[in-house]
Amino acid sequence: MLGLKGWQSGEEPMAGLAGDWGVTPCSFPCPPGTTEWTSWFNVDHPGGEGDYESLEAVRFYYRERVCAQPVSIQARTTEWELPEDMGEIVHYSPEKGFWCINKEQPGGKTCSNYHVRFLCPVDAGWSKWGAWSPCSKTCGSGGKRIRRRSCKKSKKSRCVGRPLELQKCARTPCPGTGHGNCSSCLCQDHTLLGTVLTAKGAALANARVSLQAKPQDVLARSDHRGSFSLRGVCAGSGANVSVQLERFAPGEAQIVSTGSRTSSVQVTLRRLERPYMVTHPESKVRVAGQHVAFCCAASGTPVPRKYYWYHNGMLLDRQVYKYNSSLVLRDLQPHQSGVYHCKASTDVGAVKSSPAVLSVTGQGQPICKAEPEEYLIQLPSECFQGTGRSLYYNVGRCPDARCAGSLPDELQCQDGAGHCCRIQRMEVREIQCTGYRLPIKVVAECGCEKCTQSKMLVHGRVTAADNGEPLRFAQIFLGKENIGFTGYQGTFTIDVPPGMQRLVVQFVDRLQKFVDTVKVLPFDPRGGAIYQDIKVMRKKEPVDLDATQDNTVPLGELPGQEPVGEIVIPAGSFRRPDGEVYNGTVKASVTFLDPRDVTTAAAASSDLNFINAEGDLFPLRTYGMFSVDFRGGESNEVLQTGWVEVRMDAEQIRMPEHLQKMKLWSLNPETGLWEEEGAFRQAKKRRGKREERAFLIGNVEIRERRLFNLDVPESRRCFVKVRAYSSEKFIPSEQLEGVVITLINLEPKPGYSSNPRAWGRFDSVITGPNGACLPAFCDGQRADAYSAYVTATIGGEELEAVPSSPKLNPNAVGVSQPYLNKLGYRRSDHNDPALKKTAFQINLAKPNPNNLDEVNGPIYAYRSLRECEDAPITANHFRFYRVEVDKYEYNVVPFKETDLASWTRDYLSWWPNPQEFRACYIKVKIDGPQEYMVRSRSVGGSHPRTRGQLYGLRDTRSVRDLEIYNSSAACVEFKCSGMLFDQKLIDRTLVSIIPQGSCRRTAVNSFLREYLGRHPPVVENNDTAVFNMLAPVDPLGHNYGIYTVTDQNPRLAKEIAIGRCFDGTSDGFSREMKSDTGTALTFYCQEKPVTRQSFFQRLLSSPGDTLTEIRREMRGNEARRPHAAASKPCPINTGEV
Repeated sequence: MLGLKGWQSGEEPMAGLAGDWGVTPCSFPCPPGTTEWTSWFNVDHPGGEGDYESLEAVRFYYRERVCAQPVSIQARTTEWELPEDMGEIVHYSPEKGFWCINKEQPGGKTCSNYHVRFLCPVDAGWSKWGAWSPCSKTCGSGGKRIRRRSCKKSKKSRCVGRPLELQKCARTPCPGTGHGNCSSCLCQDHTLLGTVLTAKGAALANARVSLQAKPQDVLARSDHRGSFSLRGVCAGSGANVSVQLERFAPGEAQIVSTGSRTSSVQVTLRRLERPYMVTHPESKVRVAGQHVAFCCAASGTPVPRKYYWYHNGMLLDRQVYKYNSSLVLRDLQPHQSGVYHCKASTDVGAVKSSPAVLSVTGQGQPICKAEPEEYLIQLPSECFQGTGRSLYYNVGRCPDARCAGSLPDELQCQDGAGHCCRIQRMEVREIQCTGYRLPIKVVAECGCEKCTQSKMLVHGRVTAADNGEPLRFAQIFLGKENIGFTGYQGTFTIDVPPGMQRLVVQFVDRLQKFVDTVKVLPFDPRGGAIYQDIKVMRKKEPVDLDATQDNTVPLGELPGQEPVGEIVIPAGSFRRPDGEVYNGTVKASVTFLDPRDVTTAAAASSDLNFINAEGDLFPLRTYGMFSVDFRGGESNEVLQTGWVEVRMDAEQIRMPEHLQKMKLWSLNPETGLWEEEGAFRQAKKRRGKREERAFLIGNVEIRERRLFNLDVPESRRCFVKVRAYSSEKFIPSEQLEGVVITLINLEPKPGYSSNPRAWGRFDSVITGPNGACLPAFCDGQRADAYSAYVTATIGGEELEAVPSSPKLNPNAVGVSQPYLNKLGYRRSDHNDPALKKTAFQINLAKPNPNNLDEVNGPIYAYRSLRECEDAPITANHFRFYRVEVDKYEYNVVPFKETDLASWTRDYLSWWPNPQEFRACYIKVKIDGPQEYMVRSRSVGGSHPRTRGQLYGLRDTRSVRDLEIYNSSAACVEFKCSGMLFDQKLIDRTLVSIIPQGSCRRTAVNSFLREYLGRHPPVVENNDTAVFNMLAPVDPLGHNYGIYTVTDQNPRLAKEIAIGRCFDGTSDGFSREMKSDTGTALTFYCQEKPVTRQSFFQRLLSSPGDTLTEIRREMRGNEARRPHAAASKPCPINTGEV
């Protein structure tokens, strides 16, 4: 029974698990509406005083995975037992979490190791009502006022009710002289005192003040402190005041009486912001006769009210379709298939949504093709097939495509998970291998099923660009919302909201050592996790300025080069936020990101894009970014400036056409888009007695800490096709998905394409099933006008590019001649073999459509994006490949780790949960002169549905320890123990570790041996050439030689686990093997004396005799097997593969 000792208000007895988990439901009323369980958390272990799984601790480590107010909690031991079954006294509440105290347990027992999960609401809900607006009239009757609220969106439900409320407001008669329409009321002996402020409370000067009834009649202007006064406005009139200022949206506020002859008003102005699309229409599939709804929504100041919808680029008639921010199409017909997008517009600008594809299939047409596509997997090396001795087998797969399933409401903005073409039936086959038969499951039939929804995550680490110092405990903002903090090592995890098209994240250093950094992070919309290594700029040390004098601050201080420009601050320009002039010492920190230093590209903010007048995302070419931070010398208060000059040296602009296009921009930290601050004008300035230089001069007010940019819009654009492969064999079926490809645009020095003068912009794209197309600047006249520097990473690991020396091989590069020579392909180590091999550089020569050699990639004209994305594998493309130690993976149920949609609900699936992937590795030390292949064989051990059946094989070659002679180690993956896909029973996986050589086991980790002894049944290990165990359920750690990592991305989980295994620690990471640290097993291996031919030599020279010998050995094994099976607790021959 559960102990209730020390129970407080709100705490309940422990409940079992509900729903699909196959145990008791909630013992108290479960919350109404839609809810979902979080993943399981285990942040403490029962050592010391007990096991404390507090909500506060869980939030500290997994802030993004727990909602603000959980409504229920569940707990189980790591052996999957309920607390009541353990007879332990435990405490819990959704508000505090779970705890078990050792001293409270009967009989002196200690608490078990528990993990918990929380139930969170996901219902849509209304925000609180906003304040009432001012009354539309100041006297008489007939006035109205409104208040608004917003809906917290949900993919599963809608808000019920209206977003605004209207109310009549009656007024008393005007105390003075009223206008005929009661729009204003005048009292000559009354005075109105007012202030004009920004949304952040800073004073605004020179704002135009008028009454709402006559906005064209300017009655006053605000002074430098944002203050103004008006005579003749009645104290109790309640009139509305209107305020206007350039670059700000008009503001209104209601007058409030403060005395018999005075009244006051405070007007807040918001900076004008171009529309920004926050909700994009979703691609959908329908059958003819069904209905569909597309929705979009844009933010901005003012809020967009005008929306336009387009079908295949043609504007739809508003009178016919009756649309607003949503477009509804009823009784669909196939001709209505195509691409739809919306455009939102205000007086400030316009923005287009991402396109959504509507597919309408005819009545009676097949929704999904039943016959699976070809999908080849590699078999173990001893399982070659047919006369061609192929090691590849077609297991089939279903196309990753949406289909039209039944929906509860066809007119929802989002279809939720929707329906996809998925596996409906699989068949079991057996493959004959040398000495055994290998089971394999193949796809037999496809059909339309509910899609598997996978979480989209971005992991990463934030460090300084100069020395790698972690950005510790920095605030992370997603738009205006603070979603968490970076960790002690600068690590972070972001849960990408569903439907998001552009992930804009801001990192703010609370210690102000680093510049606030805005990043547009790529993510995989199909689900899974992407790793990002983020660099930030350290703030420049502040210098002292005299606020009463003119000051000049240089921009760019590269050794041996002139500054790019300078900021000129007139005397008396510094002001406090309330508008008061500051005349003391100013601590001025101006950090300039200089594109002439190519290494700074990684630390640049945003992705250098803006929204043009047509609403399209358009690229910028930067000549430098600068961040300013002005503070009072003693008070350290943040200071603002009036208008200052930004001067740019015209000689730094090497492209003459850019002189006329240069503009000054500032970055909107919430949208990650650059907004125009103003144009530059050309002027002359004398430097010294004789030298006169041309400058571009712009003006800007520095009212807030924004990042500024010297940029030029650039329309000469192309796309570059890049693919990533698992090896340098470049096999089409072994392309890697989820690889982050980054392209940095470079401006070469004339005649030296390999020696760039500066970088201009950068872009990152994630590879999909057909590679990636990266936008880049290009030129059709000069092949080397622009060049590109391209890299590829996956999970923090850099991939290698194809070599360009000593001899350039077009077949390996993936681009045919003579176009390859024109592009000037060079790997990063082309001139110096000591350099890294992980990047290549090319000229960005725009393809000539009249030249047949240039119409097949790898560079495509900007209008040919679809052609680039759909290009066949045989078309020209650039290549990266993964450099790995020898390893091989085989799953009985095939699963493509880069495509989470390929997961199958099967008891033999290697990964039983598509939302959380748990990777388990064991570290095996090898004492011997060579590197040896080590195999793990994972078989069902305790579950009645899988006992004795193979899950899969893993082969890994040991890696030599550079510090220890004749020593190597292998980090070998095995199938983790735990719940299978139905989440009902645990399976203790039977794991066999088999070095492939003349090896014998010499040591087993004492902690691991003790653990296995305390968790029966124990598998006997009489054969010293093999190690068998029932894999532990607990995530043990380096003390046991077992390494376990859980993540939403299987590849990332494996990469982290391998890094820890190499390092021999539970929290470190290394790429150099430390064979003597954190090992589980030790084998001694030796080379066999060369007294006879190897098996493969004998098979080639005397196949008949060799096969006869194999049959004889197999018959001998069969004869001995019953005796061995009788003495072992597990009837599995773990050494036969």
